[in-house]
Order: sequence, then C-alpha cells, then structure tokens
Amino acid sequence: MILFIDACVRKESRTKRLAEACLKCLDGEICHLKLEECSFPLLDGELLEKRDTLIAAGAFDHDMFAHARQFAEADEIVIAAPYWDYSFPAVLKQYIEHINVVGITFEYTPEGVPKGLCRAHRIWYVSTAGGDWAPNQYGFGYIKALAQDYYGISDVRLIEATGLDIIGADAEAILQNKIKIINEEAL
Repeated sequence: MILFIDACVRKESRTKRLAEACLKCLDGEICHLKLEECSFPLLDGELLEKRDTLIAAGAFDHDMFAHARQFAEADEIVIAAPYWDYSFPAVLKQYIEHINVVGITFEYTPEGVPKGLCRAHRIWYVSTAGGDWAPNQYGFGYIKALAQDYYGISDVRLIEATGLDIIGADAEAILQNKIKIINEEAL
C-alpha cells in the first residue's frame, strides 16, 4: 500500500499536482490521507499522559494510534507538503507528533538509540516553493532525518519545483517540466 500524506490545502495546489504525477509512476494501491480533513488533538500534558499509559500497557490497537499503525504498515510513502514560511504546513507537524509512537513506528535499543519499525522502503517528499531559496533542513531535511534516524526508512527522495512566484517566472512551464522529468524517470 502506498500512503499518500497530503498536506496541501489549496484547491489548485501545485505541490499536489507534482505528487499526483509521482503517484502515477508508482505501483500499488494508494491510500490518500488528506491532513486538512483530520482532527489532531493538541498533544498537551493530559493527552501525553494518556498516550504514555497506553504505550506502557501495550495497547497499540487504541484509536489514538491509528495513524501511526497506518504509517508503519505502508510499503511506500508520498508526502506532499508545500514550502511555507521556512517549513511545511503545521498540520504535517501535528501528524508527525501523532505517528511518533514508541512500539509502532520505532523503538529504542538497549543503548537508547532509535530503531525503525516501519515497513516502507522509500519516502517521496514532494514540495513547491514560490522562491528559489528553500533550505532543505527546514522541510525535506527534517522528514529525511526522522525517516532515517527513527523510522528505519533509508531511501528518502525529494521532488521539488522552486521559483514559481518569482516575477517573470512561468510557473506552469516550471511545473510541466518537472512533471515531464518525473514521467521520463518513471521513478
């Protein structure tokens, strides 16, 4: 199963167009998780205490862990997240907070080092930016570090189109060129 984590909120999302081109090149059933339609409760002290109690009891079948189980069981993951204000949309961070569950997506070794428990062999991180300056460490780099250091997913790839809103740029041509590259490479 391919898990499509959609953090795009605009109806005419350029990031989502790139992600859909990526998905067309992948084989498998697609599970589309539209994050703006999810309700993520704030991980405050009370909710963290409940989560820790459930983890300690091994109650991983609790509804609270549904997204974590889905993420851990995916064979391949595509994340569509536009680059905003030096990062990605806040709803993606909320999602990440809910899937980082010891015993489902990762565990700690006796030495205290995280060890991934996820089945996915690859994550595609798809993003667009209006400007040409989109430092990887604030979006893709963060996801790559989590994937490799916590989830055990070593193959993390970036598909991005930048410079879309620069005065004089032909955003549609930039997107079409990137989609052409995606199709030619057939991922």
